[in-house]
Amino acid sequence: MQQFETGITARGLFESEGIFVSGSARHAVSNARSLHDVIPTVPFCAIMTDDPETILNYAAERFEKDGKSALVTLVDIRGGSARPLGAQMAVGVDGGYCGYVSGGCTEAAVAAEAVDAMKRGADRFLLLGEGSTFFDIQLPCGGGITLAIHVLKDVGPLRRVLDSLRSRKVGALCYDAVKQTVTDIEDAENGASYIRRYRPRPRLVICGRGIELDCATRVACHTGFETFAFDGQSEPRFDEALVDADTAVALLFHDLAQELPFLNVALQRNSFYIGALGSKRTHEKRREALREHGYSDHDMDRIKAPIGLFGPARDGNSLALSILADVAAARSTMKFNGNV
Repeated sequence: MQQFETGITARGLFESEGIFVSGSARHAVSNARSLHDVIPTVPFCAIMTDDPETILNYAAERFEKDGKSALVTLVDIRGGSARPLGAQMAVGVDGGYCGYVSGGCTEAAVAAEAVDAMKRGADRFLLLGEGSTFFDIQLPCGGGITLAIHVLKDVGPLRRVLDSLRSRKVGALCYDAVKQTVTDIEDAENGASYIRRYRPRPRLVICGRGIELDCATRVACHTGFETFAFDGQSEPRFDEALVDADTAVALLFHDLAQELPFLNVALQRNSFYIGALGSKRTHEKRREALREHGYSDHDMDRIKAPIGLFGPARDGNSLALSILADVAAARSTMKFNGNV
């Protein structure tokens, strides 16, 4: 198997004998002209989201309510793709689905295929785009994708992963295509067909005063980041336990003495992004103050100053957009440290 930076391990598993592959010439349905000739179900989007935690929770809730649900995972890309390896959908037996494995052009057809898999009680792989026999499902990027459709038999692994994420810990699901089972990583066997890993939801801690703090907080609340704002004076008081490896810290003070307690926490707790307001000249003064507190050049090089993706931003809204874009860019390049 090949390791992918996106957190999924998979390759060539859909070529295994005994595994049903929908949309391949090897398992083509006689006289079928389109996917809808084979799968007549009319699905619907239940929740418009691509948040992994929401998708897993939807799959678990539908299983607990109806006794059936399916988890769809993007496991192979041929050419281009709108989504990365490991992208997922959750599908209920009624055709309701959430999540994305493409740009939105195939999700309804994928959900219908998942419903058929649930009715038959067996997993399958689905080929779409390049290399597929379904002529009516074309990907705008011109490539092809392979999806693993797993009919859930046990919701326990999903619930344990969700518990890990809510405890701010990494979680993972391990799929065995031969046994058609999913386990959480602690129970995984070496023969797993693929491993899908999950990080806790990204968190943004914003510390500062005035319009910069207000604008950045308002924008951040609409980005999917779990957001906390502190001014160092009023309630709620800053809790350093909020800062972990999946947290970004934005410091928006105009006074180095006021930011220093928050900066100390960000440096010591390994946050994935640290940004601070101020000019290059201000940052040199910041570095001098940090040296006096025993920090090395390596420590100080972690600080993005002036903060933001673009600049100078001299109004609150532009600064907020610059900060959030920079944090999102840093998050998108994060990698898992070794195997989970």
